[in-house]
Amino acid sequence: MDDQELTRRIRLLTKAVASEPASVVIEILEELKKEKAPTEEQLRVGAPSTKAGVAVGKLRSHQDKNIARIAGEIVSKWRKNVDAAKDAKKRKLEQQQQQQTNTPTPKDSPAPPSSAYNTPYQGDPEKRHFKVDNVDISRTGNKVRDGCIGVLYNGLAYRRTESIEEILQKAMEVEAAAFEVYKGDTPEYRSKIRGLMTSLKRKDNAELGDRVMKGEITPHQFVKMTEKELASEAQRLRDAQLERENMLKAQVPMAQKSISDSLQCSKCKQKKVSYSQAQTRSADEPMTTFCECTVCGHRWKFS
Repeated sequence: MDDQELTRRIRLLTKAVASEPASVVIEILEELKKEKAPTEEQLRVGAPSTKAGVAVGKLRSHQDKNIARIAGEIVSKWRKNVDAAKDAKKRKLEQQQQQQTNTPTPKDSPAPPSSAYNTPYQGDPEKRHFKVDNVDISRTGNKVRDGCIGVLYNGLAYRRTESIEEILQKAMEVEAAAFEVYKGDTPEYRSKIRGLMTSLKRKDNAELGDRVMKGEITPHQFVKMTEKELASEAQRLRDAQLERENMLKAQVPMAQKSISDSLQCSKCKQKKVSYSQAQTRSADEPMTTFCECTVCGHRWKFS
């Protein structure tokens, strides 16, 4: 029952008490009794001209016993409703206070799980190591294999800023490929893992790590690469230069070049070829003949 309806009924009741027979008053009271009980606010803060609680409460001492009885029943009902509402409000307040007491303050709340595994590396990339990065390398249940995962992690992470998770995942894939290709925990398997790590950590070989991490070189291709294939472009150039120097050194004790018309240049087909010989291998091996076409400059050798 809203405020407006309650006000209307109290006015009817007050008017009936003043000028109507008891039967009319009783009828109005019976209707009030059937309605939903008003709230404490409606009873106490209602319109000053009605004051429902006061108006009905006075009738409990009415000379007509039926009016007094019904008025008493109404007041009792309204009082119980008000008390029940108070109790409910009190319980709700206590529950809220209990929740506030049990809720930890921000400083007591556990820190959220670290997202370092999934974020780009922020430290010095040249000092990356699975121990420094707090990486759990226990992935296979085999200490040797787990150790190899750590070795590969160190090589792949060197000078790189990918997340821990990315590096670790690639290290695990490479280790699994090596374990498969070299038939388990064999000397070849261990040697290959060490060789891969060494190649990855060469200062002039950053391209190798890039290609592996980007997937340009698959784990199975990576573990099958030869030492020459693993070398950097700069290293291959140095090796080629060293080979040329060694060849020149081997030619130092050679006799003076002679010109032969029996040797034919495979390039220009002329028979104007100068040649010399040198012992480039063991004494019981044939000497190596070094040839140069005097027409086109083509060079070759044979034993």
